[in-house]
Amino acid sequence: MSQLPAALTIAGTDPSGGAGIQADLKTFQELKTYGMSVITSVVAQNTTGVQDVQHISVPMIKQQLESVISDIPFQAFKTGMLANIDLMDAVAEKIPGLNVPYIMDPVMVTTSGHKLIAEDSREYLRENLLSLATLVTPNVPEAEVITGESIKTPEDMQQAAKRIVDEFGAGAALVKGGHMQGEAIDFLYDGEKMHTFSTERIDTQNTHGTGCTYSAAITAYVSQGYQLTDAVQKGKDFITAAISHSFSIGQGSGPTNQWAHRMERVSK
Repeated sequence: MSQLPAALTIAGTDPSGGAGIQADLKTFQELKTYGMSVITSVVAQNTTGVQDVQHISVPMIKQQLESVISDIPFQAFKTGMLANIDLMDAVAEKIPGLNVPYIMDPVMVTTSGHKLIAEDSREYLRENLLSLATLVTPNVPEAEVITGESIKTPEDMQQAAKRIVDEFGAGAALVKGGHMQGEAIDFLYDGEKMHTFSTERIDTQNTHGTGCTYSAAITAYVSQGYQLTDAVQKGKDFITAAISHSFSIGQGSGPTNQWAHRMERVSK
């Protein structure tokens, strides 16, 4: 690709650096994709949880979007924390005109259990945002919220991925098995075929920012021209390394390690 690959993240912040905008930009940088960001919420959080949240005004979100869109082309973008209907609507009205792949990380609950999305926003997300997404990347609790169904087995995960595509209109769905037992299995349904991505489960509590990092890696690879299935496989490899070499810092769930993929290349 002759053009410098660039990606945009639209999400909330994490001053401790493990999740949100900060994790996304670290991931883009590690994967040699020029990263840009639109901040939707300023979140006071760390490895132990969320202490406070202040949402950016809708006019300011729209201006941030316009500042990026009017100046620098990008080949893919992702959304993370969109906490209420007003924020979702501000982003949704811009998406159809972008004409680049959209990766949705439907951030609803933090690793520590803090809810990041208003109850009435869940229905809006289902009805208005899912159909705009090239790929949506829910974990099991998020997939349960989206589908309204309990997920207990790998078969349930596959069924949820199909429903998110066939009933709610997403281009593809990656239901992640981090909250399940046994192997860490993720299922990608692209509207035609079910793809399985499996790794051994890593015994660690340091999973802060896992979903952000995983979806950001996929976004970076998509921006570089990789087909979706290949981007997900490379993203899975990236997040597996990041969890394997995660950081035991802070007093709660430590963050993943975005430069772990370089460590693994050196050790091989």
